[in-house]
Amino acid sequence: MSTAPVFSIDPRAFWHDPYPTLKQMRAQAPIAYVPELGATLMVKRDDIAVNEKLIEVFSSVQPDGLMTQLMGQNMMRKDGRDHRAERKAIFPAISPKTVKQVWRAAFDEMADLVLEDLAPLKQADMTSDIARRLAGEALCLVTGLTNMDWQTMDRVSQGLVDGCANYAGDPAIEAHCRDCVETIDRHVSERLQANREQPDHSLLSVQYQAGMSDRQNGINIRLAISGGQNETRDAIAGTIWALLAHPNQRARVEQGQATWLDAFEEYARWMSPIGMSPRRVAQAYEFGGVRFEPEDRVFLMFGSGNRDEGIFPNPDRYDLSQDTTPAISFGAGPHFCAGAWISRCLIAEVVLPKLFVRFENLRLAGEVPFGGWAFRGPLSMPVRWD
Repeated sequence: MSTAPVFSIDPRAFWHDPYPTLKQMRAQAPIAYVPELGATLMVKRDDIAVNEKLIEVFSSVQPDGLMTQLMGQNMMRKDGRDHRAERKAIFPAISPKTVKQVWRAAFDEMADLVLEDLAPLKQADMTSDIARRLAGEALCLVTGLTNMDWQTMDRVSQGLVDGCANYAGDPAIEAHCRDCVETIDRHVSERLQANREQPDHSLLSVQYQAGMSDRQNGINIRLAISGGQNETRDAIAGTIWALLAHPNQRARVEQGQATWLDAFEEYARWMSPIGMSPRRVAQAYEFGGVRFEPEDRVFLMFGSGNRDEGIFPNPDRYDLSQDTTPAISFGAGPHFCAGAWISRCLIAEVVLPKLFVRFENLRLAGEVPFGGWAFRGPLSMPVRWD
């Protein structure tokens, strides 16, 4: 265990709202061992940005971790040359050029169909009925699993997420996760032959074209599904909530003083849909007066770094005039989120402007509870429109 000071938390309160506790940690113990989480937390922005790059110390390789055991060793659980090779293989599917020339038009068409279908309802839950569907439909396109419907995509993604967080070892959760892996693999197998005969820009296809084995191709598709559904859903619903709950900030966009991208980036900083990234200490290391030992578990708290008072002038406010350049919403090192360009396109260029036009007088219709600290978003979000 590291020599960091011990800082105890209330896990239930931390799940409902981690920010007061994280603020206290930044002031009192910016590197601290939290026994309730069994990990040493790093909570200041600059500390995270510096140390995330030190892959020889803070390694993503976690052979005994639940993600590796249940999903296989994907590119997220590799470092150095192995990680770079697989990241290079997927780049043609997620590059800014491909996003602009391929995915933008595909997202436009998909979103128009979804919003046209939902518009007559006049009311819905933004999280479960709208954002979940948009995220699932987009993920089917990008992965290449066009033989999977969005409901199945959502189900298997949640099953993977639950399995990778099953630290209590619930056998039912593990069994469901393994069933979701089998479902994904079956859809991958069905689509691989078509991709061989007719290549496209999907992740499944570009990985095959790069010479990746069918097995590793499938493992990385599992990764894309585990990380591309819930976070996208939460970012879509959360950004819309932020704009509805802060009409003065929405007015800045409508008046041309800010962009939809500003709205999304500021939300991602302020509420951090991805709030944490785990690391395994690979070698003895000292930083900030703390001694880390091999096999220590460290959590890099992106959500805390994004509210660092030493970096952001209004850390606890949703403020579109704030400079989000220092934010680490998508990471800060070699594991910078590979789907960042796709997320920005889908949410800021397509969903936000289309939805606010198509759903006239969109408004909140009830309380919007939030939950989570490793991943955070609105649990439900009733809305109405004319």
